[in-house]
Amino acid sequence: MTTRIDARFAELAKQGRSAFVTFVMAGDPDPATSLNIIKALPKAGADIIEIGMPFTDPMADGPSIQAAGLRALKGGMTLRKTLEMVRGFRKDDDATPLVLMGYYNPIYIYGVDKFLADAKSAGVDGLIIVDLPPEEDAELCLPAMKAGLNFIRLATPTTDDKRLPAVLANTSGFVYYVSITGITGAAAADAKAVGEAVARIKRHTKLPVCVGFGIRTPETARAIGESANGAVVGTALVDAVRGSLDAEGRATAKTVSAVADLVAALAQGVRGAKQAAE
Repeated sequence: MTTRIDARFAELAKQGRSAFVTFVMAGDPDPATSLNIIKALPKAGADIIEIGMPFTDPMADGPSIQAAGLRALKGGMTLRKTLEMVRGFRKDDDATPLVLMGYYNPIYIYGVDKFLADAKSAGVDGLIIVDLPPEEDAELCLPAMKAGLNFIRLATPTTDDKRLPAVLANTSGFVYYVSITGITGAAAADAKAVGEAVARIKRHTKLPVCVGFGIRTPETARAIGESANGAVVGTALVDAVRGSLDAEGRATAKTVSAVADLVAALAQGVRGAKQAAE
């Protein structure tokens, strides 16, 4: 079974370039604007879109993404509405892979089987659930695979060679490498460390490896794209949303274009990567 994610990476491999993966929070700053932002991403250069599922206790998120989740919840966003948003996106776009990213609790409350059936029929391709370790695969990972969804796992600098096989065991779609060594701002200098980490993961798997970590500029996106199969940008896009809002925190005429313009600039960086490497 080939998912949209598999198909997209195969297509990019033929083109000889890395994927540009964007993350935005569902319902931020309000449901209608959020859907317009997601619809604008592929045209701006996003190859794969990760959509955050807002949650009240997002322990692994930085302050920007936490704030985005709270704006979305305040605007009445729910998991059910997030799936409706996916359905809305799919009316005009049947090709761009969509990945839902977040925590297990809202899915557990929704009901795993019902969630997987609804997600699949809405047009979701994969899941990244940050608080479910491989030891809990029976909870969601295995049922998700059975439902035809990719279950994408996170690896970090602390995932050593002994732990890596467990992390990769039931992973599909791609591996998400979270580079959290060093401080944001020293990111460009860290491209070498990321390259070494990606090479190490690739010794254990044939899956594409995408890297997300403090990528805010086209230059960093290009540096990451040279060693990885994809660069993931989230916080910078969420900050672009926040920076476009009015004093009351509402969307303005600039909100969608603020995100789309940044995505276009970052996409150029990623797309220049493999050519530069050759």
